Amino acid sequence: MPGSLRAIELFAGVGGFRVGLEKSGWKVVWSNQYEPSSKTRQHASWIYKYRFGESEDNHVNQDINEVLDQMSNGGRPLPQEHDLLVGGFPCQDYSVARVLNQAAGLIGQKGVLWWSIFGLLKLLRSRGRQPRFLLLENVDRLIKSPAGQRGRDFAVMLASLQLLGYRVEWRVINAADYGFPQRRRRIFIVGEMSEYSSDDQKSKCSPEETLFQDGILAQALNVQQPSGACQFDLKTGFPLSEKAIGKLDLLSDKKIQTYLGDISAGFGRGTSKSPFRNAGLMINGQVHTVDVKAIELPESERHNLRHVVQKAKEYRVENNLDEDVEKHFYLDEGQLGKWEILKGPKNAERTHRVTGHQYFYQEGRVGFPDSLEKPSRTILTGEGGSTPSRFKHVIKDSNGLRRLTPEELEILNGFDPGHTKTPPDYPVITDGKRAFLMGNAVVVGIVEKIGLELDKRMKASKNRKSTIDKYSHSTTPEDLVATPADY
Repeated sequence: MPGSLRAIELFAGVGGFRVGLEKSGWKVVWSNQYEPSSKTRQHASWIYKYRFGESEDNHVNQDINEVLDQMSNGGRPLPQEHDLLVGGFPCQDYSVARVLNQAAGLIGQKGVLWWSIFGLLKLLRSRGRQPRFLLLENVDRLIKSPAGQRGRDFAVMLASLQLLGYRVEWRVINAADYGFPQRRRRIFIVGEMSEYSSDDQKSKCSPEETLFQDGILAQALNVQQPSGACQFDLKTGFPLSEKAIGKLDLLSDKKIQTYLGDISAGFGRGTSKSPFRNAGLMINGQVHTVDVKAIELPESERHNLRHVVQKAKEYRVENNLDEDVEKHFYLDEGQLGKWEILKGPKNAERTHRVTGHQYFYQEGRVGFPDSLEKPSRTILTGEGGSTPSRFKHVIKDSNGLRRLTPEELEILNGFDPGHTKTPPDYPVITDGKRAFLMGNAVVVGIVEKIGLELDKRMKASKNRKSTIDKYSHSTTPEDLVATPADY
C-alpha cells in the first residue's frame, strides 16, 4: 500500500515506477504521461488512469514542455510537495549537442525530454520545492553516447544535476542478476541533494566505500566486494569540466548554457572509449567510477521463463479463462522457415549505401525456441504481432511453438498479470500495443529495492530530526552525534 512519503512520476508509461514505489512505502502524488506520436491514442495514459484512478489534476496527459510553460507563467499549479522525482525518460535521439544555442538541447522529438527534467527541477528549485531525491532510468548505452565523442551525453547530464545541487550515483543493472526473470540491462541514476547528504554519516565514506558498500545503490542492490590487491580499477576524482562553476541560483541562463556547452563540445573528444564505468559517483563535478559485479545468487533465488509461464497459467485459471493460450499466438507452420532464418546466424557481405564500402555483416544465433530454464531475453517494443522476427520471444508448450502473451510479458517486468488490460467501456488496446508498452516499461522489482533504501534514508532523517528537537535544550552537541541505531 502507498505510504506517507511523496513522489512525482515523469514519463510515467503504464506506471512501473509507481507500482515499485508503492510497494516500498511511497505515494505518487502527481504524474505526467504523453505520447507525442499520437494526440488521440494515449494508450499508456489511459491504462495509468484506469489502474490508479487518478484525476486530471493529479495525472496530466499533456506534453511536458507545455506543462512546464503553464507552470512557469502561473497557468497551472506546481506538483504537490514531494521528496522524490522519478522517471524513465525516453532514450531515442538523446544526443546532447547544441546546448550553446538554448537550454533545451537534446536532438530529436523524444530526446529533448532530458531538458524537461532539468527545466522542471530548476523551476521547483526557484519556488523552494526541489525534491531531495531523484531516481531515473535509461538504456545502458547512455554512458557511451555518442559514438564520435564517448561519454559526452552522460557528462552533460551529470553536470546539469551538479548545477542543481545533487550528488549522483549510477549503476548499470541487469535485472536477472538480482533474481528477476528477464535479462534487462538498464542504467539507474540516483540523485540526492548535497545539503541533505551531510545528515547521514554514510555520506562521509570514501568513493570506494560508497560504490561497494554504503551508497544508496550499493545498499539496495548488493555487489561483490573487492578483495586482495588490485582487484578493481577505480577511476577517481576526474572532473566533468576544468572550469569551476558557482551555485545555480547565482548563475545567469547564459552562463549555465556556456558551462554545459563547453562540456558538450569538449568532453570525450579524441577518445574511443567512455571514461564512465558501469557504476559511479559524482560529487561537486568530480567523478569516481568503477566496474562492479552483482553477487552470485543461489539457484533457489533465481526466476526463469518457466516460472513466468506457470504464473500466467495460474492467472488464467483464477480468472475463469481457458487454460490453453489462444490459437493466434501460435506460429503459422508456413512461416517457420522465416522464423528459423531470422533466428539463425548471419555472415554476409554487404555494401554501404553511401560510401560503397564492402563489409561483412555478422549476427549470432538466437535461441529458437527460447529456453524456459533461463531468464528471458530483453522485451523490446516490437514484441507483439505475428510477423516473424529475430527478436520476438518464442517458446514451446504442449500445443506447439508460440509467442508470449501480454500477461506473460507483464509478469516478466514484475507487473500483476492483466495490468494493461482495460474494460470494455475503454478504448480498445490490442495485444500488440500491450506488448509495445511492456517493451518500454521498467522492471518493477528493481524500483522497489531502490525505493526501500530511499524510504530508510528519509525515515532516518526524520527520526534524527525529531530526536534533536526533543533534546536540543538538554544536551551538548556531542550528545547528538548519530549512532548506527539511527539508520
